[in-house]
Amino acid sequence: MFPLTEENKPVAQLLLNSGTCPRCIFRLCGVDVHVPYKLPYKELVNDLQKFLETGKDELILEVPNPPPKKIRLQELEDGIDNLSQNGEGRISVTEDGNIASKNSNLSVCNVCLGILQEFCEKEFIKKVCQKVEASGFEFTNLVFSVSFPPQLSVREHAAWLLVKQEMGKHSLSLGRNDIVPLKEAYKWITHPLFSEELGVPIDGKSLFEVSVVFAHPETVEDCHFLGAICPDCFKPAKNKQSVFTRMAVMKALTKIKEEDFRKQFPCPPNSPKAVCTVLEIECAHGAVFVAGRYNKYSRNLPQTPWIIDGERKLESSVEELISDHLLTVFKAESFNFSSSGREDVDVRTLGNGRPFAIELVNPHRVHFTPQEIKELQQKINKSSNKIQVRDLQLVTREAIGHMKEGEEDKTKTYSALIWTSTAIQKKDIEFLNDIKDLKIDQKTPLRVLHRRPLAVRTRVVHSMETHYVDEHHFRLCLKTQAGTYIKEFVHGDFGRTKPNIGSLMNVTADILELDVEKVWTPKERDQGRLQKMERPPVLMYR
Repeated sequence: MFPLTEENKPVAQLLLNSGTCPRCIFRLCGVDVHVPYKLPYKELVNDLQKFLETGKDELILEVPNPPPKKIRLQELEDGIDNLSQNGEGRISVTEDGNIASKNSNLSVCNVCLGILQEFCEKEFIKKVCQKVEASGFEFTNLVFSVSFPPQLSVREHAAWLLVKQEMGKHSLSLGRNDIVPLKEAYKWITHPLFSEELGVPIDGKSLFEVSVVFAHPETVEDCHFLGAICPDCFKPAKNKQSVFTRMAVMKALTKIKEEDFRKQFPCPPNSPKAVCTVLEIECAHGAVFVAGRYNKYSRNLPQTPWIIDGERKLESSVEELISDHLLTVFKAESFNFSSSGREDVDVRTLGNGRPFAIELVNPHRVHFTPQEIKELQQKINKSSNKIQVRDLQLVTREAIGHMKEGEEDKTKTYSALIWTSTAIQKKDIEFLNDIKDLKIDQKTPLRVLHRRPLAVRTRVVHSMETHYVDEHHFRLCLKTQAGTYIKEFVHGDFGRTKPNIGSLMNVTADILELDVEKVWTPKERDQGRLQKMERPPVLMYR
């Protein structure tokens, strides 16, 4: 059934005369049923002509400029048959009532600039799908997005004002929100075609995105008059080549008065000579996240690349030893590494390891079985004796947030080998075992003052356990609040940490070796669970 009613005839006739395509006529008449938009373009034109037909073999078109002319239906159909691939040229009416077509092409819609004409055809969809298939991405669904030139909003506004005026003559009304958005109509038409061609569903929550960016240089100045009328709407922004963004234009259109708009822009808008051009077709996959725990066994390995004044100090890092393998297997462009705290270059991380997560940016491969993840973990572990990885898994972005929650509520257990300047006996250190929940004040250590603000932080040493080695050495096991500077708690940092082991024992003390034994999170502590970070089932796609 044809979607327009008798009430729509005057508006549809006026729009058709001004150079508007059938699908935009539907939009401007508020047709929100999907099926009519999906019909072949030629069929739509034929159906529209039959709907508007006033005579058996001719239709009078009341074109404002030039004066009314007669166009034979057969001639219009012939023009449709000659629609070219690049859309250049347009149909015009000559003085004797015949069709004159540059390059024998059908006229380009004065509202959508060809978006709902040429770019809804199967041939264009196939070209986009060829680009998708050649991109090398692994996907089981996709989200399709389009970016239209901002001047389309101006042209649609002009067409709406024309429709509003015409409907007013017949005591009818059409609100701005009653118009079907161009993007909605375009997706109604193209989504089924993409699904059919690629064999996967369109899913708005998919991590894989195919985007098409359109431009129309011929009409790029359509928006410029708004800059003079609504200057507050157009302010320069970073990474924006033009102030005339779609959002800025839409904002200006809500502010400008109808009479001011009509003075500056033609209603209906002029017909262009060419359709839009496609600036780019891009494929991108949302980041995926890999989490686990790592052990560091070297006292000469930083957590992240150690670079000072542009010069690399050590050849590798924990981050690189893990991420290099992930980048290769996931075929990702880049990565971001994060962890639950960090250890110094000369500190080992033992026990169950430190929780870490790696964000893999724009990965081309994302579908892994649990066995493949296990094999990847084994490959990382075999590649170096400086680190080991455990509990490697794919997780969601939300799961990564849990790793950083309650940083100061986490507890960490350390083992430190301590030297004292004065000879000691076992009885001299036993009193430390009885100290519980000792509060210490730590001024930002001198060694990190160049990268952290000067402040005094209160931390808690929950418990200590001593093991006598000899008269100048003992081992101290500590359970502390996360964020405690252990080295400074031992030697005092020239009095910047109070109290400290030296002041408690009334000796000069220093730390020779330090190991992280356990990193506990609040949730793990409550549940008595250390082995694995809390996680949902392995996520391949959303």
